[in-house]
Amino acid sequence: MSVNLHNAQFVLSAVSPRNFLEDGLPQVAFAGRSNVGKSSVINRLLNRKNFARVGAVPGKTIHINYFRIDDAFYLVDLPGYGYAQVSKGERDRWGKLMEDYFVRPELLTLGVMIVDVRHKPTADDGTMAGWFRDTGRPLIVVANKLDKLKKSEIAPNLQQVRETLELGEDVPVIPFSAEKGTGREELLGAILSGIKLTE
Repeated sequence: MSVNLHNAQFVLSAVSPRNFLEDGLPQVAFAGRSNVGKSSVINRLLNRKNFARVGAVPGKTIHINYFRIDDAFYLVDLPGYGYAQVSKGERDRWGKLMEDYFVRPELLTLGVMIVDVRHKPTADDGTMAGWFRDTGRPLIVVANKLDKLKKSEIAPNLQQVRETLELGEDVPVIPFSAEKGTGREELLGAILSGIKLTE
């Protein structure tokens, strides 16, 4: 089955568990810290400039946003975590929404977690990796901002991501640059094979 990535539509923003979609289509959930470039990764993956909102201020995704891709699967954009300058009450609400999503692993087909390859993953990143692990679903880690590294830094930084997040050998860590497009084909292939579709 081929997937037309240009046939992508926003479906809804879930503000509570009663809005979660459950219609049998595979769900690919994207998560990452508020300033990690999650929207830019999604836009690069779909080859669309402004599909997912890119904000100058981190923390723009405050609900769970569902995008239907060619009637083949949902791209689920989870709220960014960690950095956003919002009230504690608002952060707690996002956290609860995420927990409600993750305690229902049947909703999730595949996880895509985005980290900043320049830095050691944070405690929040470790928590998120744990949430994905606990679902028992496959996970892909995208090491974004590759274009900001020297060549000699790439291998040790990727290894640091793998070790810090305690990733099994079965978890791909994909070097990626939303800016340059590096890693796009590899990520797309991993997603389509993870949800048992081929381009």
